[in-house]
Amino acid sequence: MDGMRSNQPEMPLSPAQSVTGPTRSTTAAVCWIAAAVVWFLAEAVAASAFPHYSYATNYISDLSVPDVEVLSGRAIDSPLHPLVTTAFVVQGLLFALGAVCLTRQARFPQRRIFITLASIHALGMVMIAAIHGGRQNVELGLDTFHMLGAFAAFIAGNLTAVVAGVSALRVGVSRLIGWGSVILGVVGLLGLVMLQVDARTPSMMLLPDGFWERITFYAILIWQAAMGGAMLLRSHGRPLQVLDSGG
Repeated sequence: MDGMRSNQPEMPLSPAQSVTGPTRSTTAAVCWIAAAVVWFLAEAVAASAFPHYSYATNYISDLSVPDVEVLSGRAIDSPLHPLVTTAFVVQGLLFALGAVCLTRQARFPQRRIFITLASIHALGMVMIAAIHGGRQNVELGLDTFHMLGAFAAFIAGNLTAVVAGVSALRVGVSRLIGWGSVILGVVGLLGLVMLQVDARTPSMMLLPDGFWERITFYAILIWQAAMGGAMLLRSHGRPLQVLDSGG
């Protein structure tokens, strides 16, 4: 992705010329990979400390609720809730930072849209962290802001992947990167749609809510980690054919 330069063949840069570019690309890659790793580790550790936590039936944000309570029939007890709250913020900020670094190096056809979506994702993640979905906030009416943050983060994050994929296809960087990004983003968005459908029609529930929510969020995390890995391979002089060709 760091080679997106409109219709111009890639020219090898001398060490002096390549210092700024690859450094920004590598920074973007590290930001995205680090954010995904931090999240998955934080979630796994917090879930292990949460009695009877289920990845299928519990919501992700149950892990960030500070109170021991029963919420919509789910027993909430997350002693490591500060870890998850921090991981929400880390994901959002590093996601946006990575997007800024990448677009300062590469010429995206949809640069402004890409940055805007990444920033909305970051804002949504910070809102999720700042306003947990526990019963106290539900009673205060603040859960609306928690939900808005979640929708903003999930929709914008998956659309960021779609825009990146479309940009890659337009400049011919790689069909694998392009279509892979688009597919992951669409799968994530479909997961959010199915979450809403199942949540509102219990009689026709296909899969538990936690499953659909994780499809939505994990699509973003998998995309950013895969993109980061691809960019690191390229920047360290190991260009894969799928990254450097149109197919």
